[in-house]
Amino acid sequence: MSIEVLDESGRGLDVAHLAALSRYVMDAMRVHPLAELCIKAVDEDTIAQLNEQWMEKEGPTDVLAFPMDELRPGLVDEEPEEGVLGDLVLCPVVAERQGETAGHGTLAELELLTTHGILHLLGYDHAEPEEHREMFGLQDELLAGWRSR
Repeated sequence: MSIEVLDESGRGLDVAHLAALSRYVMDAMRVHPLAELCIKAVDEDTIAQLNEQWMEKEGPTDVLAFPMDELRPGLVDEEPEEGVLGDLVLCPVVAERQGETAGHGTLAELELLTTHGILHLLGYDHAEPEEHREMFGLQDELLAGWRSR
């Protein structure tokens, strides 16, 4: 897997940690071993501009997911598709606030947002109640597995 993590946020992000988490999530979801993912951490102004440009929403957000080749989770006994999974854009400043509010800190929030974003890249959504249950249940399972290693 090619996982690139770029820290343009000025926050001193642990890029190796996020790359390892991403590899874990992609392996667990049976993404092709040659799939590509790029994660970029940015400041609030940059993510606010992207949020307005691509999502037509005002203000900074926590994570944006830009799927590329519409890869989906691999199935048991089936060869997964090769390609570019896509790009994630994270905002550590927003993650810090959310982590504090949730009582679990910035790193745990960044782990959650990275996992959440990868699931979006794999086609998961949470607009409908059933989709929400499935996506957030899977997100919780993946994070529990990551943290118990």
